[in-house]
Amino acid sequence: MMDYPTIDPVAISLGPLQIHWYGLMYVVGFVAAWWLGRRRAHRVGLSQDAIGDLVFYAALGVVAGGRLGYALFYGIERLVADPLWLFMVWDGGMSFHGGLLGVLVAALLFARRHRLGYFQLTDFIAPLVPIGLGAGRIGNFINHELPGRVSELPWAMPFPHMGPEPRHPSALYEFALEGVVLFVLLWWLSAEPRRRGMISGMFMLLYGVFRFAVEFVRLPDEHLGFIAFGWVTMGMLLTAPMIVVGMALIAWSRRQPVDGALGHGVLPSRDHGRAS
Repeated sequence: MMDYPTIDPVAISLGPLQIHWYGLMYVVGFVAAWWLGRRRAHRVGLSQDAIGDLVFYAALGVVAGGRLGYALFYGIERLVADPLWLFMVWDGGMSFHGGLLGVLVAALLFARRHRLGYFQLTDFIAPLVPIGLGAGRIGNFINHELPGRVSELPWAMPFPHMGPEPRHPSALYEFALEGVVLFVLLWWLSAEPRRRGMISGMFMLLYGVFRFAVEFVRLPDEHLGFIAFGWVTMGMLLTAPMIVVGMALIAWSRRQPVDGALGHGVLPSRDHGRAS
């Protein structure tokens, strides 16, 4: 059994202003996406300055979608009772699946503005995301969030305020899988031109498999419990469609062309955005 590290969730205190580690993890994710995106901007015919706009669009999608998704998926009763709670972001609560939907909408708007094929753009975005996902899970761990189920494994640890029983550090599992492993695989796969939609499909499939697996050792949300059969969690319910969509996208991509802009700095044609 290991001890849970003692880390103050507040990284910086400046009088009444408090900056939390969890918020800083969002900054890490956006800065990493911006830096990595600039390195490959030529692949979709974007200027390096346009990458800043793309990250801004994505940030709006993550925050708006993540909060709305959490309210709909995990707090619908509270939302109905108090609609203004949706805007109380300081009260906590963000959903990955909601954030994903927000980013997909933001990508659609950005692709139309820059006349890019939709999956051409999502293939570009997918490898930029995992570092932010991993950083977010570190933020969850610092905040004592996402407790795991009781375990006797040597790296299990008692969570603060949850009794002496050692538990799976499920946030660290997600950091390793959704952050490190997913980034390495997607960055490597996207190093060479791929058929359109393939990288997007791999992101959906791999994240779905990793998240679904971790749900078996992660406690379900206390106010929801198990959704069905005594073992299905809300996370599983929301993640299973990602696995299906990922496999469908990979199959669909086998009949798609390899984007000519990839690796050659060629600007996409003006009607490219209508093709996808």
